[in-house]
Amino acid sequence: MRVPQNFTHNLVLNAVKEKLHDMSEMRKAKAQAKAEEKAEKDIAKARMDVAHEVRLAKEAEAEMELHVAKAGEKVEKEAAKHAPMQPNASGTNMADHGAMSTGNRSLDDPAGAPPTTNTAEMNTTQAPPVKKFL
Repeated sequence: MRVPQNFTHNLVLNAVKEKLHDMSEMRKAKAQAKAEEKAEKDIAKARMDVAHEVRLAKEAEAEMELHVAKAGEKVEKEAAKHAPMQPNASGTNMADHGAMSTGNRSLDDPAGAPPTTNTAEMNTTQAPPVKKFL
């Protein structure tokens, strides 16, 4: 039996059309997969950026807490310098023994000295907390 030439020609054309259609579908599928991969990479990059900023904020917060602690220590140290002396076992202040005139009225006579700052009333509150990103 002989197959007409027209029939063979149509089979070839249909095969070519199907191959082109398959190639087009494959190209669309690859483009979609590539777009999804890019979106996932963008999300991962955004998460990394957020994690980096959170780390920097935590470091800054820890550094601020350290500065506040050091300031508190300095306030306590200054307050201890200016606190009244505690009496010793004999009932007198240690400052009363061996007091020598310095020749400076403000040092020798507390009544003539300028007013001092009351360090007990100094505000030693902490800085406001850093806002958390996550």
